[in-house]
Amino acid sequence: MNDVKPLRSITRELIGRIGKADLLVGIPCFNNAATVAHVVAAAARGLREHFPGSKSAIIIADGGSTLDDTRELALAEMKAQGVPGVVGIYRGLPGKGSAVRMIFAAAGELEAKAVALLDSDLRSVTPLWVERLLGPVVKDGYEFVAPLYRRYKFDGTITNNVTYNMLRCLYGKRVRQPIGGEFAFSGRLVGELEALPIWDTDVARFGIDIWLTVNALIREVPMCQTHLGVKVHDAKDPAASLEPMFRQVVGTLFALMEETDGYWTRAGRSEAVAAWGVPGDEEPEAFPIDFQRLVEHFYFSWQTLRGAWESTLKPETYAELEACVDAGRGVFQIGTDLWARILFEFAAAYHQRPAAKKQIIEVLSPLYFARVASFIRRVGDRTNAEAEAVVEEQARIFEIRKPYLLELWNAKPGGTATTAP
Repeated sequence: MNDVKPLRSITRELIGRIGKADLLVGIPCFNNAATVAHVVAAAARGLREHFPGSKSAIIIADGGSTLDDTRELALAEMKAQGVPGVVGIYRGLPGKGSAVRMIFAAAGELEAKAVALLDSDLRSVTPLWVERLLGPVVKDGYEFVAPLYRRYKFDGTITNNVTYNMLRCLYGKRVRQPIGGEFAFSGRLVGELEALPIWDTDVARFGIDIWLTVNALIREVPMCQTHLGVKVHDAKDPAASLEPMFRQVVGTLFALMEETDGYWTRAGRSEAVAAWGVPGDEEPEAFPIDFQRLVEHFYFSWQTLRGAWESTLKPETYAELEACVDAGRGVFQIGTDLWARILFEFAAAYHQRPAAKKQIIEVLSPLYFARVASFIRRVGDRTNAEAEAVVEEQARIFEIRKPYLLELWNAKPGGTATTAP
């Protein structure tokens, strides 16, 4: 276990000068000079306009930005807004999780009753987001608040193709954006999570968002989702930049499946999660995505990794995947049912082959690219609303297939499982 303290002594001293705060907004950041001042300004205005009777503060948890002036710009904006706050560099592994740990530790020092997280690359954040995140905690007693966005159909590819489907299937709650980035918590839940010994794992990197959501789910705390409108941030083309994030998110997901299998193996069909606020009608902006690069990445990987895939997947599943490849690039398509079985079989392999966990995650990522390309092919000519209906259809298929996952999970290593009808 890592015994690195989350707060530097100077950071703790600066927090001590604030005293106490009822509400805290934490902003993890790293080289976000282009957007961080805008996020700080929105947070400050949201606290001032929507919670005028509460003592509030902002914490900037920086990863040691050296390529730009992220910290200096954040501090200048806090001073301009006249809001109490601290800008500090977190300790621990590099990644958002370590930043969140610093924010949670600061919340403990401040004895905050409610804490909100805002990503620092947001371009669409408004003061209303602060009210929509903290309001359910302060006004209605919710302890965990997840975001609801209006997103471009090709944004959130890990969410749309992996985490929403898997968490809905596993834990029985329809949390639409389980790795969305913007969350809110009760002070009680923050203290409980900050004390857990997980901060020297991939949770400290990109695994933090799914870890936060799963821990709220298994604790069965009062939770809701909150309408934030359109999310515009620094868009990431999955073909170019999402592989490390995919590996850390899915690695955390599979590890959580092992840690919580006493819960999710008993969970039934999914239930809706309450929504707070009024949804907007603004449409998100489109952005380019390199579809052909995704396809070529997969076909290149087929030449070197198909042996690993054949040894991980069940014979029927591998044969179906091979048939997709043989069909050719022009019509290549991994359907939802096949994709669900691929994910389930990789999760079971992760569970049953403890010495090969890292390799299993690494060889799964090219299959994720292939699935994203398949999703793009299917919804390319559809509206965002129509693409959202496809996502919901996918999630229902994952739920229907859960008995197959349970069969795989409970099979002895080297045993067999049959494809569910």
